[in-house]
Amino acid sequence: MDLSNILSITGKGGLFKLISRAPNCFIVESLEDGHRFPAFSQDGVATLDNIAIFTEEDEVTLQSVFQSIFKKENGAALEVPKDNNALKAYFAEVLPNYDRERVYVSNIKKVLAWYNILVGHKLIDLEEEKKD
Repeated sequence: MDLSNILSITGKGGLFKLISRAPNCFIVESLEDGHRFPAFSQDGVATLDNIAIFTEEDEVTLQSVFQSIFKKENGAALEVPKDNNALKAYFAEVLPNYDRERVYVSNIKKVLAWYNILVGHKLIDLEEEKKD
């Protein structure tokens, strides 16, 4: 799974695919509706491979969390719980030692929503990322 071309943009819902780089911006495409537009670094652009979840010991890559959910759900999309306690319980199943003080319910909701978007586009697999 390669998350280096999948982006999150602060203030914009959903995920975006990096299409091209311009001198002062990125050209991105929404994974939800295919709309293309420029995104600037001041927009808070982050690649998913640079995002990690706090645990009690260290940090865990988002890729590892997605793979854990993928295994638990047998590769299917998941029904995101509405109740905050159910969200925390589900997340504790896929990442038992997540830091409950620094990982908020809003973070959990976002991770689960992103998982569903990525599964819908068949962008999650269980292969380890290859390091050069």
